[in-house]
Amino acid sequence: MTPGARAQAAIEVLDRVLGGDPAEKALTNWGRASRYAGSGDRAAVRDLVYDALRCRRSFAALGGGMTGRGLILGRARGLGDDVAALFQGAPHSPVPPGPDEAGRPPEEWERLDIPDWLGAAFEQSLGDSAVPVLQALQNRAPVFLRVNAARLSRDDAIRLLAGQGIVGEPHALAETAIRVTGGTRRIQTSAAYLDGGVELQDAASQAVVAQLPLRQGDRILDLCAGGGGKTLAIAARLPVAVFAHDAVPGRMTDLVARAARAGTAITLTDRPETTAPYDLVLTDVPCSGSGSWRRDPEGKWRLTPARLQDLCSLQAQILDRAAGMVGQGGYLAYVTCSVLRAENDDQIAALLTRDPRWTVEKRRQFTPLEGGDGFFLAVMRRV
Repeated sequence: MTPGARAQAAIEVLDRVLGGDPAEKALTNWGRASRYAGSGDRAAVRDLVYDALRCRRSFAALGGGMTGRGLILGRARGLGDDVAALFQGAPHSPVPPGPDEAGRPPEEWERLDIPDWLGAAFEQSLGDSAVPVLQALQNRAPVFLRVNAARLSRDDAIRLLAGQGIVGEPHALAETAIRVTGGTRRIQTSAAYLDGGVELQDAASQAVVAQLPLRQGDRILDLCAGGGGKTLAIAARLPVAVFAHDAVPGRMTDLVARAARAGTAITLTDRPETTAPYDLVLTDVPCSGSGSWRRDPEGKWRLTPARLQDLCSLQAQILDRAAGMVGQGGYLAYVTCSVLRAENDDQIAALLTRDPRWTVEKRRQFTPLEGGDGFFLAVMRRV
């Protein structure tokens, strides 16, 4: 496919997304209907679509409209690409811009690609860091791997990956973190991945697990396990008994197999209260995902004040449930992939008001300025 044809394909996919289809569904449907597109073409179209979604407001302003065409035109102008070469009207390429597509410079929160109400929430939550964080969220997220330290060292993993055409370097956020700088498409077919030596996991997510208070022989519950990334990282740190639960059990479908591949064991439970108390309960709660919008840019456009309020109510319910399963002297860890105060410090303050048995032992806010996603961690001890 020519660059113009890729641009036209991205325009068509984006029109479906703006019409209500999830981006992954729209891309999959386009790929199935476009058998002529090679793997490189599909990857290029995907990149165009996600670039446009990350910068939806600014590109729409530059491109003259909130349409697939407006977003791709705005992207070309914003990045200084040759608009005439992309919008040339050749077969399978978009037609040249008309006089009504001149666009304009983005204003205020448009420039930072955030809804106005969320821009104010970022300022209240992050202060002077709000603008740099929002600028970081306009860019693609790095690819990180977690080394299974029970199997090999980080240096050995980097050498093993290099032999399979994957270039990686150590990352400072966690001793197990590798940032992949080349060969990312080879990861999931590499021996290092298939043999359980490495897992895909954000560096800040790894750093969260590294700060959990684990002791050999502890009983640990991951109450909101999801796909199990943190569950596996916990199991790899020390010989502990790890239980995993999720409100949607289907999310954990392959977790036991992945644990076996990594040389660890995890017990799935649909009734975690029956095996309480635990020495540590991890609550990686549903949240806005505002710290990881580089990976899921649709999230910031779907979020509304009402949805945020619903999430905060759910987070409080999960905290109260988890608190009841922690043994005397045990720990409760609260985690979000959010940078919003309403989901983070405000939730901890509210819990301490409701239940004075807890004391905060550790509090850490990660932002994309440190390289990984935005995460919040609070570790509380029952006293």
